[in-house]
Amino acid sequence: MSQDTLKLSAARAAIQYVPEGKVIGVGTGSTANFFIDELAGIKGRIAGAVASSEATAERLSSHGIKVFGLDEIDAPLPVYIDGADEITHSGAMIKGGGGALTREKIIASVAEKFICIADGSKLVERLGSFPLPVEVIPMAWRPLSSRLAALYGGSPALRIREGKPFITDNGNYILDIAGLTVEDPRRMEAEINQLAGVVTVGLFACQGASICLLGTGQGVQTLHFRTC
Repeated sequence: MSQDTLKLSAARAAIQYVPEGKVIGVGTGSTANFFIDELAGIKGRIAGAVASSEATAERLSSHGIKVFGLDEIDAPLPVYIDGADEITHSGAMIKGGGGALTREKIIASVAEKFICIADGSKLVERLGSFPLPVEVIPMAWRPLSSRLAALYGGSPALRIREGKPFITDNGNYILDIAGLTVEDPRRMEAEINQLAGVVTVGLFACQGASICLLGTGQGVQTLHFRTC
């Protein structure tokens, strides 16, 4: 089965977690896009969605799904549904391949349940094979690159698109750290977030997934995790 087929199967399985009449959180990326397309089929059952990126907001709107700003929502979101670049058996994740890690982390923090949807290749024993994204203030990217390399090893690199630095929806840069071995995701997440100039790191450890719907050749597997 193709990777897209497995992503689609996980996205379809997530529809069962969408409550009627509520506003839900929706992530960013290829698997989240499959979910948005599936969500369009039941759009009359929900009040709308909070988007983790401008791209997600556009896709939701194109399907006629009402998009809310997080500041327009009083109550906690019942569920946030998003993909992952890597996820472990304990529910810790690397996210941010699509560049939306900060907004993803903010929305996840106000959701009662975080449903991760992914194909089976994203399940790993240890994080780090996928380069770890760190959103940074533009003026700080070069000193932070040196600091991160000194602290953790690996090879931090400024994310470049079409010959220019990639700019997040928040107006920042992203450093991608390749070659890491993440032994303690929670500790590393807390440490990197404390560095001056860092907006957020793409480690979702303490704020990890509640459930992962994993698309595999044998069907969709449901993994449950304990969160902080």
